[in-house]
Amino acid sequence: MDTIIQAKIDAWLSGNFDQATKDEIRRLQKENPAELADAFYCNLEFGTGGLRGLMGVGTNRMNKYTVGMATQGYANYLKQCFSDVKVAIAYDSRNNSRFFAETAANVFAANGIKVYLFEDMRPTPELSYAIRELGCQGGVVCTASHNPKEYNGYKAYWNDGSQLVPPHDKNVIREVDKITSVDDVKWSGGEANITIIGKEPDSYRVDEKYMEMVKGLSVYPEVIARHSDMKIVYTSIHGTGIKLVPLVLEKFGFKNIHIVKEQAVPDGNFPTVVYPNPEESEAMSLGLKMAERLNADILCGTDPDADRIAIGVKDDKGKWVLMNGNQTAVLAFNYLIEARKTKGIAKPNDMVITTIVTTPMIDAIAAGNGVSCYRVLTGFKWIAEMIRQKEGKENYIIGGEESFGLMIGDKIRDKDGVSAVALLCEMAAYEKEKGRSLYEKMIDLYVQYGFYKEHLISITKKGMDGQQQIAAMMESYRSNPPKSINGSAVVKLLDYELRKGRNPQTGEEWAIDLPKSNVLQFILEDGGSISARPSGTEPKIKFYFSVNTKLNNAADFEKVNKELDKKIKAVIGDMRL
Repeated sequence: MDTIIQAKIDAWLSGNFDQATKDEIRRLQKENPAELADAFYCNLEFGTGGLRGLMGVGTNRMNKYTVGMATQGYANYLKQCFSDVKVAIAYDSRNNSRFFAETAANVFAANGIKVYLFEDMRPTPELSYAIRELGCQGGVVCTASHNPKEYNGYKAYWNDGSQLVPPHDKNVIREVDKITSVDDVKWSGGEANITIIGKEPDSYRVDEKYMEMVKGLSVYPEVIARHSDMKIVYTSIHGTGIKLVPLVLEKFGFKNIHIVKEQAVPDGNFPTVVYPNPEESEAMSLGLKMAERLNADILCGTDPDADRIAIGVKDDKGKWVLMNGNQTAVLAFNYLIEARKTKGIAKPNDMVITTIVTTPMIDAIAAGNGVSCYRVLTGFKWIAEMIRQKEGKENYIIGGEESFGLMIGDKIRDKDGVSAVALLCEMAAYEKEKGRSLYEKMIDLYVQYGFYKEHLISITKKGMDGQQQIAAMMESYRSNPPKSINGSAVVKLLDYELRKGRNPQTGEEWAIDLPKSNVLQFILEDGGSISARPSGTEPKIKFYFSVNTKLNNAADFEKVNKELDKKIKAVIGDMRL
């Protein structure tokens, strides 16, 4: 075995680690040395969002020691920034999430920090809300979102309830990197600083206040009252959504809610799915079957930490289909803009926020209604950052991105599947009153604003030089960008790494007022766009495609849909992907 790896293993075998950890290392030495090498060959990186990785022993795994060391570094930075520090901690249904949350709570508390620890699992968005409600300076949620069961993670939050952004993200990373030994961690001794929240009666009443906040987002409670028997199917996919989603739907006034029982029990092994991700049709298959059997009006699903949402609806032929993330976002953005306008509660300074890789149809809807639309880098922390910049000047309504995330209202600063379920069900009731399904509404929006269609491909370059291959691909696009793609001229080359835009046809250049990010976008003369976005941690690159055209009437939908499919394939072919 590599001498550096062996030295790290020896340090764990001789250091202040518990006996169970040492026994597991010795077992792997005998039975699976390759896995042991992988567990120690590097340190699990504390990135700008926190930690995420496989669970197990070793420096490259999620375990008590990597979580404790990360927490010590984060605690040190919080104490540098604030004289009096409070943090909130939540966790999801994953295996070890409670243990990791308690580990973090003990380390924070031992550092003299006041800790609010939820008594049981809670959705991630409630953690974001709790930080603001309880006046905390930071927070942590232990979750790996929609990753497979072998993973867990640790998301770090700042005092406004959003995940870390500059300069705090890099500063926290620096402090975490300074913790080089488990002996640098204060593991215990401050238990009196921990307050358990979430039990009733509870003077903090965080659950109740959060649900009341979500209820306050409703635009048409009177429509729900008239359609309270609308048939809703919901699946929590073995996650935290089961704690609050059914209660919130009842608070909204819905009375005919059907839970997918096979997926209702929180379980970190996710026994009914391969990936607990509502983006995957396999994860939503049980819900689709129930919705079809019950002839439901809408199907909703959330991921294990209930920050992502997926919906299923009946198409014009009565077949159940899952809406993609862009379509779900379009429906939600349009509903809040349209309903507020119709009800007379829209404000002249209303604004919405989306990301650079999300459908341009949102811009068209916003422009058609006189609402400002801002685009930020991928990730809800950037949406939160834009809200901060516009606070007191513009009125934030909704933000969202193509990866099945919505953030409605400004009381939380991360994506929220709980409020999204409630609002999408209200929207279904609103359309039902007009004699339309959400599917028919989507087509009507295509007729009104143009038919926008998106596609995503992900390319993995295997082998030791995978990252270099992807870096070379991006450098080639930068240094020798195409003048046209599929016969349409490239009129804008947007380089978010260099923070520059350029028109390859005219040579005109301009600055991009966003933080650096290794993303390239090609905007075509025909309105199409292609975005290239490499992963920062894996030898993987994602390409986002968007094409659009006019749709004269609903009867032409299938024909035009096929034409756009062909166009996307032609673009992919022309780029040789």
